[in-house]
Amino acid sequence: MGTWRIFAIHAKGGAMQNCWGFIDGTARQICRPSVEEENYYSGHKRFHCLKYQSVLYPDGIIVGLKGAFPGRRHDAGIFRESGLYNQLEHVANFGPDEKFSLYGDQAYGLMDLLITPYQGRPADLQPYQQQFNQSMKRLRVSVE
Repeated sequence: MGTWRIFAIHAKGGAMQNCWGFIDGTARQICRPSVEEENYYSGHKRFHCLKYQSVLYPDGIIVGLKGAFPGRRHDAGIFRESGLYNQLEHVANFGPDEKFSLYGDQAYGLMDLLITPYQGRPADLQPYQQQFNQSMKRLRVSVE
C-alpha cells in the first residue's frame, strides 16, 4: 500500500491519521432460489441476495473482495469468516507505535486494526466524537 493512501484520508479532512482504506459489505439482489431459499433472504434488505465484502483505497479502488456469501449473513460474520483480520495483522502492524487501520461501519465492531464510528445518538456524543463521525462518514460515503 502506498504511503500516500494513508495520508490521503487525513489530508481530505478525515479525523484518522492512520487510516489506509474502508471496508464495507455489499448485497446484490438475485432471483429467489429454488433451494435453500431462506439462506439467501436478507431480512434487512427484504430481498434475496448474495453478499460481498470489499476493501477500498481512499480513491475508490477495490483492493480486496471476498464473496459471494449467502444473503442472510451479517457483515461481521463475513468479516470473521474471510480471515481478513489475520491478514491485516501481518501487513498493517509495523510496530507498537505504527498501526494502520481500516474504517468501517458499526456492524464490524471496534478492533485494533478496524475502527468504527462512535456509537450513540449525535445529541448524546461529545463534540469531538460527533466531529470524528462526521469527518469519516463524509469520506467513507465518497468511496461507496
